[in-house]
Amino acid sequence: MGNVRFRPDTQRLYFDFFYQGVRCREYAALPDTPANRRQMEKLLERIEAEIEAGTFEYARTFPGSKKARQFMKLGMLAPAASPVSHRKVVDLPKFREFSDQWFAEHSLEWRYTHKVAVESIFKTHLMPAFGDLYLDQIDRAKVMDFRRKLVDPEQKNGRRRAVLAPATINRIIGMLRMVMTEAQLRFGIENPCAEIRRLKLKRTDIQPFTLEEINRLLAAVRPDYRPYLTFRFFTGVRSAEANGLKWKYVDFARGEVMIRETYQDGRTEYTKTDGSQRDLQVSAPVLDALKAMRPEGYDANPRAFADTYVFLTRAGKPVDTANFVYRVWKPLLERLDIPYRRPYEMRHTCATLWLAAGEAPEWIARQLGHTTTEMLFRTYSRYVPNLMRRDGTAFDRMIAGAIHGGVTTSASPGVER
Repeated sequence: MGNVRFRPDTQRLYFDFFYQGVRCREYAALPDTPANRRQMEKLLERIEAEIEAGTFEYARTFPGSKKARQFMKLGMLAPAASPVSHRKVVDLPKFREFSDQWFAEHSLEWRYTHKVAVESIFKTHLMPAFGDLYLDQIDRAKVMDFRRKLVDPEQKNGRRRAVLAPATINRIIGMLRMVMTEAQLRFGIENPCAEIRRLKLKRTDIQPFTLEEINRLLAAVRPDYRPYLTFRFFTGVRSAEANGLKWKYVDFARGEVMIRETYQDGRTEYTKTDGSQRDLQVSAPVLDALKAMRPEGYDANPRAFADTYVFLTRAGKPVDTANFVYRVWKPLLERLDIPYRRPYEMRHTCATLWLAAGEAPEWIARQLGHTTTEMLFRTYSRYVPNLMRRDGTAFDRMIAGAIHGGVTTSASPGVER
């Protein structure tokens, strides 16, 4: 009679059973939870039934097992049968049912927009390719062929784009990798995605607007959207953060705006990350724009408008990003003959203006909702004054002074005095 046991030193469960008169222990890399025990006990029942019936295939049930190789050397079992001629099902679910379970377990942790994006990946890409396969039928060759087809225009199969961008393909394979990693932990099967590298991404430069372009845009935009653009250009907030701003988060006395919620796809949600929760110090033009947006009666009773959105459409609803892009943003750029850029470039524009003004990188990172300055320097390095000098004059002055003597090194290299 076999058992499912717990190994204290690894904090993992394992199978303990007898086969051909030999005691066998096979480790499943699963933590000791009631659900995992039930799954393993169910599998153990199947193993023992097959041992009794003489149909148990050790190497197929536990691929890569040292015990299976030992039995093979002693001639106590035959090589695993070809998966084409005979497939052994050992309580492994198909990808479709297992991924549905995985999605249900993990989607509780996700924001709504991320949940929708993941659902789309499964529906459009993963289910058609792997949905009807058992987990152990998904191997590296199938995954690599699947990835190849994602960049083959002849294999479009209902995709909106004939060829997907590398970043999109990385997200799709990354989602498959997470599901198969969970399957590996629960069932001890090999992860076919483990050694598949991410596709390299081309570096794309940001395209901030110039001050002259900003002035033209603010002068030409519909009057009801002028405060909205002013707010976006000079605070650097993301689209969903601006759209989700409510009056209770605006503090005119302190000159601050609190970013606490987002609005996207008709839903109000928590911000992108905990780090995105922040208090913005806003400039005078932004405060003036917000004051111009105050609804009638606000001054007399601000609390009555606490849960009202700041930026509303003519229909009285929060700004929807897609609607803004196609009905306001794109026509505005076309009319002014300004090359098209995503609204996100307003965020980049604000960051570069702060850098050009000499604001402290740590302060800018906090304003943007970054927990460190790492992303700031990686994204905006060429806009940081004296960070990447192209003429080398600061270095020349330091070396020349050192050679001739009489130069002090108290000032950091590259900082003009």
